[in-house]
Amino acid sequence: MSDFTMKKDADGVAIITWDCPGKTMNVLNGQAMIDLDGLVDDALADDAVKGIVITSGKKDFAGGMDLNVLAKMKEDAGDEPARGLFEGIMKMHEGLRKIERAGMDPKTNKGGKPVAAALPGTAVGIGLELPLSTHRIFAADNPKAKIGLPEIMVGIFPGAGGTTRLVRKMGAMAAAPFLLEGKLVDPKKAKGAGIIDEVVEDPLAAARAWVLEAKDADIVKPWDAKGYKMPGGAPYHPAGFMTFLGAAAMVHGKTFGAFPAAKALLSAVYEGALVPFDTALKIEARWFTHVLMNPSSEAMIRSLFLNKEALEKGAVRPAGIEDQSVKKIGVLGAGMMGAGIALVSAQAGMEVVLVDRDQDAADKGKAYTESYLDKGIKRGKVTAEKKEAMLSRITATPDLDNLKGCDLIIEAVFEDPGVKAEMTKKVEAIIPEDCIFASNTSTLPITDLAEASVRPEQFIGIHFFSPVEKMFLVEIIKGEKTGDRAVAKALDYVRQIRKTPIVVNDARFFYCNRCIIPYVNEGARMITEGVAPALIDNAARQLGFPVGPIQLTDETSIDLGAKIARATKAAMGDAYPESAADDLIFWMEEQGRLGRKSNAGFFDYDDKGKRQGYWKGMQEKYPQADEQPDLIEVQERLMFAQVLEAVRALEEGVLMDIREGDVGAILAWGFAPWSGGPLSWLDIIGTPYAAERCDQLTAKYGERFTCPPLLREMAEKGQTFYGRFNPEAEKAA
Repeated sequence: MSDFTMKKDADGVAIITWDCPGKTMNVLNGQAMIDLDGLVDDALADDAVKGIVITSGKKDFAGGMDLNVLAKMKEDAGDEPARGLFEGIMKMHEGLRKIERAGMDPKTNKGGKPVAAALPGTAVGIGLELPLSTHRIFAADNPKAKIGLPEIMVGIFPGAGGTTRLVRKMGAMAAAPFLLEGKLVDPKKAKGAGIIDEVVEDPLAAARAWVLEAKDADIVKPWDAKGYKMPGGAPYHPAGFMTFLGAAAMVHGKTFGAFPAAKALLSAVYEGALVPFDTALKIEARWFTHVLMNPSSEAMIRSLFLNKEALEKGAVRPAGIEDQSVKKIGVLGAGMMGAGIALVSAQAGMEVVLVDRDQDAADKGKAYTESYLDKGIKRGKVTAEKKEAMLSRITATPDLDNLKGCDLIIEAVFEDPGVKAEMTKKVEAIIPEDCIFASNTSTLPITDLAEASVRPEQFIGIHFFSPVEKMFLVEIIKGEKTGDRAVAKALDYVRQIRKTPIVVNDARFFYCNRCIIPYVNEGARMITEGVAPALIDNAARQLGFPVGPIQLTDETSIDLGAKIARATKAAMGDAYPESAADDLIFWMEEQGRLGRKSNAGFFDYDDKGKRQGYWKGMQEKYPQADEQPDLIEVQERLMFAQVLEAVRALEEGVLMDIREGDVGAILAWGFAPWSGGPLSWLDIIGTPYAAERCDQLTAKYGERFTCPPLLREMAEKGQTFYGRFNPEAEKAA
């Protein structure tokens, strides 16, 4: 059965309906493009057809393109993948251009048939690029619908005409948030921005009525009419020049040059604005091909689209376990983490019991949700009714008896094994026997904490990142005795709160903190060596990290780093590696410079908490060297400090699925998204080079850069991580 079908009514309107069988959302594939092209040809050639309406048989219009289409274009081209991509993309342009020109005379712009799009709901990616090629877009008045072009978020840009059409329709400045930031808006805001034309109760009826009344002038796109001028000015116009200058500055200011797609998109827009529309489409196709041939694009698509989606759909969920959706959740501890967990749980419709030592502390935790909702009301995102409903789902109390009937407990009390053990015993005496108990600890081994439980098979780690409501990742930790039902429960809960889960085996610092700590430590070590803090942080930002290691330490608090170092040293004893980074952190703690929270850390701050520059006292203690290291040297130290821990986590079985290592790193601490994650980055640079660089860094900086045996073995065999460990492919011998 075809994804596209067509019916011609008695009034001469051909209605083409997009409805992918067996899917909740329409996604464009190769055969569907061919089928749509054939139906358009049929309708344009039929004298009885006066016009066309393209709509959806689902509640939404479309969610984008099946990215395997692009992979097949490369594969089918054999030794010339770039040619295959370019020709395949141009074929798409030809099909959409055919809809846009609709059979009109190329000289007079007359004789064409009107084509409208009727969008019942969400239309993103190719799901918007197709409507943009029609003559008028009608969208349902559906506030839950999202309209936009989010491709930049997965390492590409709108390459089926969306870039060229949106800029010519709106101007470069107005189009920038939608192209360069992947901004998604509801239909009314999309109309206000000029992306779509009408928001109506019944888009299909409205589109059909318009098609029957449309005149020749109504279907000629502005860029196909004589005298067209780009909104905001073309690059050679004084106003346009400033627009493009500003856009270039904005892109480089936000990306630090680390994301190939953003630079390519800007080039396609600038060059395309200098030439006629059809030539601009070719330029867009060339730059799109350029991006797709960059290994960064393939890695980003794999991690941020394919792998992320697979994990969210339960790729690692234990088989044979029935649905474990949470109905009533108990949150122990109403501090910052507990309050955030209560918020996202109530937001997902669960009944929440928020417990703390006294009523005032519990109420303060609930007030966090109220404050969050009040901000949403001010922005028009939340109604008073929604606020009341959410708050009514949260019971703030010091009484543990309120936990009766809970099917999941998440403990977020003070990071002390004794305190956690006492709370575990008290709560397990009250909750149902089949209730799953989870700890939100960020560093303490789950297996050790589970010793206080009478049901260790139902004890698990659910590690949130702060702030809970903003961070996308949740790290689930299996203790040695954790059972499959507890894992399934944790995964189903994370699905309910609409976050991305990874599941790892228990080990000190689990996976994410295991990699983050060497990142911040390496930055601290460099300060003690006399490397300029600005060089360290900017080197990281130029790699695509949202913040450098020095700034990150200030944001997360310096005394937390000192506390973790002491606890780790106590646990490891003589095996603990002495570090100059610890010396710096302990010294900063002694100075009372604890980071942003104390308005004094590696940075100075003003009265409002705004950073004022690096603290000069740091340079007095550790003078900057006259000769600073090479930028690449600093960057590779920061990268290898993290990726080698990711390899060791995989080697030791802490990571059970390579996809989780990459997705987790990007979502948890913003690991160079352009790279696709630490293991994808090693595939990009090649395991032989990585092993060789390990040896050089070890000789120069110490044993922490020692090449893991797994990486050494793979380098000798010339293997890649996704070639050997990809769950979708057979493991190499």
